[in-house]
Amino acid sequence: MLSADETQASLTGAWRLMLGKADGLRLLDLSADGFWNSFFAIIIAAPALIVGWVGIANEIGDPEAFAGRFSMLLRLATVDIGSWVLPLIALALVAPRAGIGGRFVHYVVASNWASAITAWLMLPSALIRLFLSSASQVSSLVSLLLFALSMVLTWRMTNTTIGKGVAIGSAVFVGMFIASLLALFGLQALLGITVPDDLGSQSLSGFISG
Repeated sequence: MLSADETQASLTGAWRLMLGKADGLRLLDLSADGFWNSFFAIIIAAPALIVGWVGIANEIGDPEAFAGRFSMLLRLATVDIGSWVLPLIALALVAPRAGIGGRFVHYVVASNWASAITAWLMLPSALIRLFLSSASQVSSLVSLLLFALSMVLTWRMTNTTIGKGVAIGSAVFVGMFIASLLALFGLQALLGITVPDDLGSQSLSGFISG
């Protein structure tokens, strides 16, 4: 369990990287322990993620059965966490061949903490989903704007962390985005989750679905 100071330093470092400031790396623990501890970011993100899972489970789960909604919530959690972790595993396999093996640990640590920030950034969209119809224009617009903002910040974090130029950083960003979508759609299909068309751009942790 990380201390509050260590967690704050990690989040601050990730945020500075998301703003394009390379000095954010100095605030991150890039040791072996820091690598594994960075997955604690999933716990930091969990409260915000849970709000989103509850909102979607209420919409696509069985409205008459608590057990049905709870089962859906667990499946949504599995999809979201899988979409977080599986692309990182794929990157571990290809990073040495792609010439970014030396920045793999940097990227994973920064990405994990940045993902926690992104989860909280998407919270307003999840809260709106709880109180308004997901098909409402307000909900869709807020989700789209926050998703776009999170993508810009993640792109800047990736470029700054990889540190090998915009072309390579952008290639890593696009590759990880595609890997996340493949994991998302694959796990949804595997777990029997069907997202209605009227959910549009709103989906798990801000990823586009439907």
